[in-house]
Amino acid sequence: MAQRSGNGNAEDRRLADKVVLVTGASSGIGRAIAVACARAGADLAITYRRNAEGTAETARQIRAYGRKVEIRQLHLGSVQEIEELPEALRRAFGRVDAWINNAGADILTGEARSLSRSAKLDLVLEVDLRGTVLASWAAVDLMRGQSGGGVIINTSWDHVDQGMAGENPVLYSAAKGGILSFSRSLARDVAPEIRVNVLAPGFIATAFEQEAPAGWRQRVAEATPLGRWGTPEDVAGAAVFLASDEAAFLTGQVIMVNGGVVM
Repeated sequence: MAQRSGNGNAEDRRLADKVVLVTGASSGIGRAIAVACARAGADLAITYRRNAEGTAETARQIRAYGRKVEIRQLHLGSVQEIEELPEALRRAFGRVDAWINNAGADILTGEARSLSRSAKLDLVLEVDLRGTVLASWAAVDLMRGQSGGGVIINTSWDHVDQGMAGENPVLYSAAKGGILSFSRSLARDVAPEIRVNVLAPGFIATAFEQEAPAGWRQRVAEATPLGRWGTPEDVAGAAVFLASDEAAFLTGQVIMVNGGVVM
């Protein structure tokens, strides 16, 4: 029987003694994944681009589980910063067991939603697609030099196979579809030492959901077989599974965390 932790929940040791990197961990899904990994016993490296205050809060929550955390500012558009990351992680931890590429460009909220169509395209291709490719290569360089290999988890989108109308969905399809195809090919290229899998979230209650009109939010929930929006914690649960040894025979696979909107 699982032991009980101090917060009253069954203790999760699936990632005990592992080291996990999560990019874009200052808020939302990235924070939820990082905290869930700490709850499951992992030490963390977390990155952020601008939100230092949010990242500090993520680190506080990680430390509350008694886990080590290293913070690094990272611009996914910078080849130099990404290429320097593996050596920094070796110095801090000695190894990384799971590398989770969560960071992505937000073109739905804030100032970026007012950008031109071509500017939005440049942003998602640079950060989401190119950044994921570069970071995955960095992860491979690190994991090939350590015993036991490792796990890479990339973030796509549940609608890339089905499609969705609208300017922003079309833009995201270009970037997130590229991530999905790249990840499947990478999984074949780096097996059996390294596993590569994909998380494909659907409608998740982050800042985008909070700013959306109430009627549209309700229509999304009604169109979802499970009857609600997903939460960052829903995605985090799938991430912990993929990072753990429970998923040891999974590579090149996609988990759609979407309540059944796309099947």
